[in-house]
Amino acid sequence: MSARSKNSPTNGTAAVDAYMATLAHPQKAEVAALRAIIMNTSDKVAERIKWNVPSFYYRADLAAFHLRATGCVQLVLVFPRGLVADPSGLLEGAWSDRRLAKFSDLADVRAKHAALAAIVNAWVALEEQAQ
Repeated sequence: MSARSKNSPTNGTAAVDAYMATLAHPQKAEVAALRAIIMNTSDKVAERIKWNVPSFYYRADLAAFHLRATGCVQLVLVFPRGLVADPSGLLEGAWSDRRLAKFSDLADVRAKHAALAAIVNAWVALEEQAQ
């Protein structure tokens, strides 16, 4: 299976753009910044609206925002091929196939940028190995 192009018709960027245009959330700027980090980390990752929120995937679901949380933006990352190493401590939780990443404000997003990018790249590498 080939990588999805960011311009591919299977990519939901237009739907996510429309969603973001109408999003009324106190941390919309953080959501937008996290979206940009994920989408700019790997050209294999695509986005769409799933579970009524922006979500990301490459061959399988990667992550989705949890926007009902208060005080921070939460990103739920799923690991169908197994967990990836996270020496940064960004990922929280003890579920077998998912973890949470929490971001309190734009400064926190910037501080965790490299850690999130490393996790996305490791996740993509696991997907590549599985095929």
